[in-house]
Amino acid sequence: MQAKFALGIILIGGGALLAEYILVKWSPYYEGYKANKALQLLPYQNQNLGIDMQVAAGIYGTVDDFPGGVKIYRSHFFSQGPVLTITSQVNPGHTDEFSPQLMAKWQTAGTYQDIPGYRFDHTKIQGRDAAMIWQAKEHAKVLPNISFDVAAQTPSLLTTHIISPDHIIQANCTPGSDDPALYMRACEESIKSMKVSGPMPEEKPVPGILELKNVNPPKRTARKPKRK
Repeated sequence: MQAKFALGIILIGGGALLAEYILVKWSPYYEGYKANKALQLLPYQNQNLGIDMQVAAGIYGTVDDFPGGVKIYRSHFFSQGPVLTITSQVNPGHTDEFSPQLMAKWQTAGTYQDIPGYRFDHTKIQGRDAAMIWQAKEHAKVLPNISFDVAAQTPSLLTTHIISPDHIIQANCTPGSDDPALYMRACEESIKSMKVSGPMPEEKPVPGILELKNVNPPKRTARKPKRK
């Protein structure tokens, strides 16, 4: 009896050590496989919204269209999955840049509204003027156009504004609760791939740099000697 009990303890202990070894040995490979699979970009196009982009496979699951927008999400069994919501509206001014006043408002919203984890980046996405805003808040304070609260019960939120002469795009992406860091990367890479329809803005010269259109000096022709 004692021998069987001791054998049982040895088997249980050996099984636990084996499980720990497998977990330590193969966990990095599994995490890498999981990340590569979640970040794989898949094509998505919506002519009604005027967008052509690639959505990370970790987000690209169910696609629900609603008036003026689309909701793309992937459900998880035991946790809240990532959600990407995109809305589009006509640009009444047909401008290709956001106004400095609006940019200043977005840039300072984290300070004035006391929003935790607020980060702002004025950037370009696929050649378009854009603003990306990261925040950690139970309820977002800078999303006036969203038709439902995608930020509730999520640890973080990425809001992106993109403008073209034809459309003004707002994308809101929540990474969910399974792996927020991984799926936030999926949010960022998906949004940064977005192409918005409309004329492309003209390239502006960098201030302080003089553009020389003809840098080659004119060729001199040899003079013929005068005949006496």
